[in-house]
Amino acid sequence: MTQPDVASLPAAADLPSVMAESLFPAIIESSNDAILSKTLDGVITSWNPAATRIFGYSAEEMLGQSVLCLFPAERLGEETLILQKIARGERVDSFETVRLHKSGRPISVSVTVSPVRNAAGRIVGASKIARDITAEIDNYRQLDQFRSLVTSSFDAILTKDMKGIVRSWNPACERIFGYTAAEMVGQPIQTLIPPERLYEEQAILARIQAGERIKPLETERLRKGGERIHVSITLSPLHDAKGRIIGASKIVRDITERHRSEQRMRLMDSVFSHTTEAIVVTDERGTIIEINDAFLAITGYERHEVIGRDPSLFRSGRQGPEVYRAMLSTLLDTGHCQGEVWSRKKTGEAYAVMLTVSAVPNPGGGALRYVALFSDITSLREQQEKLERLASYDTLTELPNRLLFSDRLRQALVHALRQKHTVAVAYLDLDGFKAVNDRWGHDAGDELLVTLARRMQSVFRVSDTLARIGGDEFAVVLVDVGTAGQCETLLNRILGICAEPVSLQGTYVSVSASIGVTLFPQDNGDADQLVRHADQAMYQAKQLGKNRFQLFDPASDAAARVRARRLTEFSRAMRDQELVLHYQPKVNMRTGEVVGLEALIRWAHPERGLLPPAEFLPLIENHALIEAVGEWVIETALTQLQTWNAQGLRVNMGINIAPQHLKAENFVHDLLAQLAVFPLVDPEQLELEIVESSSIEDPELVMDVIARCQRHGLQFALDDFGTGYSSLTYLKQLKVNSLKIDQSFVRDMLVDAEDMAIVQGVISLANAFGKSVVAEGVESRDVGCRLLALGCELAQGFGISKPLPADEVPGWIERWSMRDSWALLSAQEGAPLA
Repeated sequence: MTQPDVASLPAAADLPSVMAESLFPAIIESSNDAILSKTLDGVITSWNPAATRIFGYSAEEMLGQSVLCLFPAERLGEETLILQKIARGERVDSFETVRLHKSGRPISVSVTVSPVRNAAGRIVGASKIARDITAEIDNYRQLDQFRSLVTSSFDAILTKDMKGIVRSWNPACERIFGYTAAEMVGQPIQTLIPPERLYEEQAILARIQAGERIKPLETERLRKGGERIHVSITLSPLHDAKGRIIGASKIVRDITERHRSEQRMRLMDSVFSHTTEAIVVTDERGTIIEINDAFLAITGYERHEVIGRDPSLFRSGRQGPEVYRAMLSTLLDTGHCQGEVWSRKKTGEAYAVMLTVSAVPNPGGGALRYVALFSDITSLREQQEKLERLASYDTLTELPNRLLFSDRLRQALVHALRQKHTVAVAYLDLDGFKAVNDRWGHDAGDELLVTLARRMQSVFRVSDTLARIGGDEFAVVLVDVGTAGQCETLLNRILGICAEPVSLQGTYVSVSASIGVTLFPQDNGDADQLVRHADQAMYQAKQLGKNRFQLFDPASDAAARVRARRLTEFSRAMRDQELVLHYQPKVNMRTGEVVGLEALIRWAHPERGLLPPAEFLPLIENHALIEAVGEWVIETALTQLQTWNAQGLRVNMGINIAPQHLKAENFVHDLLAQLAVFPLVDPEQLELEIVESSSIEDPELVMDVIARCQRHGLQFALDDFGTGYSSLTYLKQLKVNSLKIDQSFVRDMLVDAEDMAIVQGVISLANAFGKSVVAEGVESRDVGCRLLALGCELAQGFGISKPLPADEVPGWIERWSMRDSWALLSAQEGAPLA
């Protein structure tokens, strides 16, 4: 083996240095970092393989070239700063920057630059070590993106270990569950789970541990404070570096609103299917696209028989096309219409419905759908017609009664003014009728009335009206009578008819008639005045010998002077504080409870004594004084209520409001102002009693007044019900709390079949509309018991108590409250309660 030349070997002392220097090229060549050198002008003087791998350029391409080819344009200034520091002998420690690959792709690098010195120690260039950190930067950016996604996510994102301990908690978790990260990280996830659902968490952790995939689930969780919310949960296992399952990540979405919407949709579907009202849905062209079961039950059709058809299929011939045209016009103008219409079942049978149609708007404009709801109100309509018949016609003679007569008279007066015609109003009373009743009985008297009614009816024109006012009294409206002579001819014929014998029980009976008549517009009074004038003339006819007619003289102003004198006297009475209030109790006949008092005005006349309202209220009915009296009544009643409340006696108070007062411009404002003066009075203690006629002239105004008052707690009662003109439509629109049956029907209900029928009808009507009902004029125990049997428990009248002065009310209530209920009393039949 050849021995090395000993002389050529370095000395022992120099061996480590020589060995290190021999390793430098190997270190540079094998380095994973780019190592290069450059002059102080930036010209590359060395380039290792790693530099070729990182930047894409070979050594041949880069040696002698400017290092600036590796710099993005926006970073060229970095090289100048670096070379300036190197020239000063400074080292540029590791910094992160961006350089360019040969392909133009940017590379993230970590760079360290050091000065290079020659043997004399002078700086002649720089060495640069560049490490490619693009992957690290990308990983960091990806991690930062993940962090940003988790932080900004609208869904709650959290992690937990296999023991259910929360390890991370994003901001959405706090928004959804109400807990901060500080409150939840390190705490058991069971804090968010309702007790009855803890089994879910245990089962989920077990399945994750077993490596099973968990499908998204919807469940309930708890917010801070205990509120339950509905959530959708997606779970994924968490693995460590070795692939072992160490926990789970959970994405939670709050679906409470969606759940509520679904519940509402299910509820709407249930309502649609189970409501007793028929529902029809059409498209924008009016073609039926959906119906509910109630529709099929009401109409008798099968589903396939109506889907795709037009609603005109159901029209009844009982109404003309103008009704439907009016409803369609309203629907197109407002998107809503409502009304009573007649429809037709599959069998052809007509039935009445209360129809409501609403348009479902299209977001782009126009209607997307139309929804119609209706209910069968045929029985209510028939009941209304029956009630209206009872209220408008005399059951014995089938002639119009006083109510219908008054309506026809008012219409005739309006027409006469427009056409400049003459109207005759006659009032007729039979002479000797009482003797017929006394001798042959009431049945014979009724037969006589029916016979004479038919005879008289036969001589009148269709445009005229013959009405039975009551007993043996009749009234007549003759339109366009021409001259007074023509009217006299007709009246003489009536006198002759009434005087003709009538066969009763095998014998002939003769009576006669006394007639009073007045002519409009010569007698320029209103409808009520004309009737009174005809009535006055009829009494004159009787005084002049009967079996004749007497014409009222409108030139007489005696009545006007009397009225003027009485108005002056009443004004003085108000000024001298002669008006007082008495209070009539209203009780529950079944329980014995005193449910309220009605304030009734009286005039303490210095000469005539205590006068009832009938003596003076008609005098001021259409006079400005009526409002002043109304204000006084309200103030006096409130003062008394406040006094009783302060004494511990709490009662409700009914106050009658005149139509003119109710429709006064500042009625609601003034009433609320009066209430404010009496802080101890609860508005709910006050019940305003109005008569049906209040709503006839201006129903919208009256309904508005009622609504505004009710918003402040005041109650409303419809007084003297049955004596006015209200239809079911008015009753439905007037949102009163109770109906008061007029005493004229209650007092004789046990002996008058017509009155009994009206009382029954009003009670049924009140029940149908969900209103309480009060009977006025209860004067005997028998009437009260009969009312109880009919379902009317509330009553007032002399059979309970007469109107009392204020100082007698507390004692009466105390004594009454100790009694048993009306239904349990066993006193003598017909005896009064009080």
